[in-house]
Amino acid sequence: MAKLMRNMFATHTDYSEFKGLIPNNAVPSNVDGILERNGQFLILEWKRPGEKVSEGQRIMLQALATKPSFMVVIIYGNTDNETVIDSYWLLTPEGKPVKSGIGFESFKQFYRQWYELADGNKK
Repeated sequence: MAKLMRNMFATHTDYSEFKGLIPNNAVPSNVDGILERNGQFLILEWKRPGEKVSEGQRIMLQALATKPSFMVVIIYGNTDNETVIDSYWLLTPEGKPVKSGIGFESFKQFYRQWYELADGNKK
């Protein structure tokens, strides 16, 4: 079984040298987690409490949320020493964040429900 990364000082890819390569200075963005089941995707974006989603990342996450097979969740918390979730928000297809729960126990239930729904979506 793979171990979760528990290093808050883990490095991230620096795309600053990509600026100017294509119009509008567009540079790659990342997501913190993605899960696929039967063509259904769950996108997880983690932010520390008070941390903002960047404009480019917001645009990307909103675009993904409009896709019928994608569910986008923004989680406020961390996995530094243990999994701590202050709150999590579902991004609607219109791009509006809707508070969906508080705490890791609540998120576990949400996660399992997503899987059950995706599992029932067998083609």
